[in-house]
Amino acid sequence: MPEITTLAVFCVATLGLLIVPGPAVLYIVTRSVAQGRSAGLISVLGVHTGSLVHVAAAALGISALISASATAFTVVKYVGVAYLLWLGVRKLMRGGDGGEAIELKVQSKRRLFWEGFVVNVLNPKTAIFFLAFLPQFVHPAAGPIAAQILLLGAMWILLGMASDGTYAMLASALAGRVRQSVRARRRLDVGSGLVYLGLAAWLTTEKA
Repeated sequence: MPEITTLAVFCVATLGLLIVPGPAVLYIVTRSVAQGRSAGLISVLGVHTGSLVHVAAAALGISALISASATAFTVVKYVGVAYLLWLGVRKLMRGGDGGEAIELKVQSKRRLFWEGFVVNVLNPKTAIFFLAFLPQFVHPAAGPIAAQILLLGAMWILLGMASDGTYAMLASALAGRVRQSVRARRRLDVGSGLVYLGLAAWLTTEKA
């Protein structure tokens, strides 16, 4: 069982990554704007059912990776750093004139759920979290590695549902503004880019 301080730092790092809009948040916001609060919340449920795939894969794969090769784990970690740096620079460099309207095509509840599931299973931001971030909080001396990953994964899902659920509620309430506020989206890009760069810097200082 990880120490309380480790869990607290994990929650802070997790929220830092979750609040930065990625493919899953964009999907949730789009559906919330298009079809309202209930559609957004169904999308959240689908997205975090997809998170279970990442948790299971991490529990099986990362525990084996940590046990097998510290070098291989370090390589995976720095791939994650490189990806975060790329995301941060891309966000900062994105122009402010790409103000396309959000698509408003209506989908069934079943399709909303399964599209959310697929979006997060294929979400590179979530994959990088489980490959590069989560293992920084796993310590062999604290108990079975797979059990620690399952615990941390469950915390990720709970925090993710709270964060993404908030996005769904806000997007449905502010649907008109979300559709047309180019300036607000540009500010969000800048803030997101800085968070990605900060997380990349933090990750380089952590030891496996």
